[in-house]
Amino acid sequence: AYTAIGFYVLLQILPIFDIDLKPLLASAGVVGLGISFGAQSIFKDMLNGIFILLEDQFNVGDSVKMAGLTGTVEDMSLRCTILRDGDGTQNIIPNSQITTVQNLSRDYSVASLHVSVDASENPDKVMELLGQLAMEVRKDTAFAQVTIEDPKVLGVDKINGSEVLYLVNTKVRANQKDGVLRELRRRILLGFEKNQIRLGIPSSAVIVNAQDPTLPSAPTTVLGGGD
Repeated sequence: AYTAIGFYVLLQILPIFDIDLKPLLASAGVVGLGISFGAQSIFKDMLNGIFILLEDQFNVGDSVKMAGLTGTVEDMSLRCTILRDGDGTQNIIPNSQITTVQNLSRDYSVASLHVSVDASENPDKVMELLGQLAMEVRKDTAFAQVTIEDPKVLGVDKINGSEVLYLVNTKVRANQKDGVLRELRRRILLGFEKNQIRLGIPSSAVIVNAQDPTLPSAPTTVLGGGD
């Protein structure tokens, strides 16, 4: 406001000293045009920042995915957003580069786990055991306040040669799925060992039999297919 008022007053005062305003106005127009081209990105940043704030797309402290980066929002302004990723790197993202936002901290998250089981195992037995183990995690006092719904064993999700993938979903509080998945994996390993259920081997795995003529049976070596 002070700048606009000062400029107007200057225009009124200059004619008193017989200073021609036309060259000055022409020069100001050229300078203004150059500034407008240079300020396009800043204008886009601020316009996008206004919509981010009005639509409440994310806030400071939210875990988000944006501009190909994942991290926690550390600070935000009309021009840029500061994102801190998992290894502590601070990323400064101009708001004009934010085209898609995946907010991981809103409402709830879904902890999804694919369990690989040998195809020779009874699927009904496997699904029943997975349901029991997932429910044990749900009722554990350490996770009772984290999980917000009973887990669901969705059944056979994929068949890959001798490997069968079962999908287990558990709805948890926002950004709290990692701890639930770690505990569920631990219980599944122990439960499968106790019930003698074999884990699946990817179809890309190579089975190599080391032949030893001095032994009646040779040990077997499994070489994984990359996972």
